[in-house]
Amino acid sequence: MDSIKALEQAVATCTDCSLCETRTYSVPGEGPEKSDILFIGEGPGFHEDQQGRPFVGPSGKLLGDLFSLIGLARSDVYIANIVKCRPPNNRDPLPEEIKACRKYLDQQIRLLDPKVIVTLGRFSLMRFLPGETISKVHGKSRLWGHRNIFPMYHPAAALHQGNLRQVLEEDMWKLRELLQSMQAEVTQEDVSEVLTEPEQLKML
Repeated sequence: MDSIKALEQAVATCTDCSLCETRTYSVPGEGPEKSDILFIGEGPGFHEDQQGRPFVGPSGKLLGDLFSLIGLARSDVYIANIVKCRPPNNRDPLPEEIKACRKYLDQQIRLLDPKVIVTLGRFSLMRFLPGETISKVHGKSRLWGHRNIFPMYHPAAALHQGNLRQVLEEDMWKLRELLQSMQAEVTQEDVSEVLTEPEQLKML
C-alpha cells in the first residue's frame, strides 16, 4: 500500500473482519493524494455503502454545506472513516472492526501527510485523543505529534439534534481561523528566508 490508489484497491478486497460479509461496497476514502486537511468520520452509512464513496448521504450534504460556509471545496480535502465498510443497520463499529481497519487509516495518514486532521464524532476522536469527550474538546485544536487534531461533532448528530448545527458552523469558522493562522506562519517563514539572504551574501 505504497500509494493511495493501492490502498483503495486493498480496501476493496479486504476480508479482515466480518463487515466484508454484509457490505455492498467498501468505502476507502476520497480526495487528492496529497492533502493538508483530512476529515475522518465513523463509518459508511446506507448511501455510502451503495456508492462506495464517503459522506454522500444526508450527513454528506450537511458536511458540504459546512465546507461552503468557509469557502472550502470538497476537492480540497481528503475524507475517510474509522471503518471502511458499513456496520449493519448503522450500528456502532465494534472494537475488532476498528482494529482491523486501523492499518488502512494509519497508512492514509502517512501517505496524505495532512497538517490538520478533523475528527468527526466520538469514534474518530477516540482514535487520536482517547479519554476525551467531544462535548469538552470540540472546536479546540490540539497538537498530535507535528499535526493538529481538530475535533468536531459528526454531522449526523446535527441531523438528530438541530441545535448542534449552529455548534458545527461555529466550529467550522474556528477551523478556518486555524487554517489561516497556519498559512500566515508559512508565509512569515518564507519572508524571513528572503530577508536573511542579503545578510548571508554580505558575509561572503
